[in-house]
Amino acid sequence: QVQLVESGGGLVQPGGSLRLSCAASGFTFSTYWMYWVRQAPGKGLEWVSAINTGGGSTYSSDSVKGRFTISRDNAKDTLYLQMNSLKSEDTAVYYCAKATSAQGGSMDYWGKGTLVTVSA
Repeated sequence: QVQLVESGGGLVQPGGSLRLSCAASGFTFSTYWMYWVRQAPGKGLEWVSAINTGGGSTYSSDSVKGRFTISRDNAKDTLYLQMNSLKSEDTAVYYCAKATSAQGGSMDYWGKGTLVTVSA
């Protein structure tokens, strides 16, 4: 079955960096768009970034544009999120999610998430 396992979260100071990873299994990773979404304490889910099947096209929300970079390694079935210049408002549980198709669209599977805390 589809499994998505995030890792790499932790406590970081404002201005710092973290790299999140998402190990995928149970489906043909290279044939689906993938996403990162997050949920801050007490708030709803927020879409963060998206990447197409080959990794050549990426999209990010205005709140993270220029600071976060989504990437993928299809040989390793792994999705990444490089987060730089972190701010306190980036504190959230970060989830990777699988798209429903090779053309993107909605999300049908999520991991359990990894907590990122940005604090001095």
